[in-house]
Amino acid sequence: MAGEVVVDALPYIDQGYEEAGVREAALALVDEETRRYRPTKNYLDHLPPLNLSQYETEVMRAEFDRLAARQPMEMLSMKRYELPTPPSGKMTDISAWNECVDNSMAQLEHQATRIENLELMMDHGCEAWKIYNEVLVKMASDAQKQLQDVKKNIQEVNWKRKQAQQNAGGELRRLEETWVGLVSKNYEIEQACVNLERELAKLKDEMSFVQSE
Repeated sequence: MAGEVVVDALPYIDQGYEEAGVREAALALVDEETRRYRPTKNYLDHLPPLNLSQYETEVMRAEFDRLAARQPMEMLSMKRYELPTPPSGKMTDISAWNECVDNSMAQLEHQATRIENLELMMDHGCEAWKIYNEVLVKMASDAQKQLQDVKKNIQEVNWKRKQAQQNAGGELRRLEETWVGLVSKNYEIEQACVNLERELAKLKDEMSFVQSE
């Protein structure tokens, strides 16, 4: 396959990693490759610029601007909860009093709604919070199970890699022993051939000497 990288390292069976000069040699190879394959352009150029304010609302922008300007936070306005009377110049104005009454009724309805919400929370809040906590515990349990599955898969991959490398190491040692044996036999055969050639040459010389007499 084009571009395929064959890794011939077997860290589970290879020896000599701690020997002097091995680490320095490996780092030198890495430095040499990085010099030859230094990137020539930014690989993120094809992406659009990052929009950091895409999900900001107007309220968020105003708050960020306040923080950037180091201005204090505005105090909570209680004006909407006030029940003012008509101004002194409109004390006899019916419409002004009607507005005050409408405001009072709106405030009363708002407080009644708050009381109703508090009563609902008192009746159902604890149970809703228990259910919410159960959901959180279930989510945490599922995440923990996924984590354990991932760790288990990693261990299985490492075990299979170790097993494969140990099997390959045994095969390599067997092949190396076979190679050493064949080289030794070849050397013995070559040595025997040299000896035979010497004896043959010696015999030829003796026969030539006998014939010459």
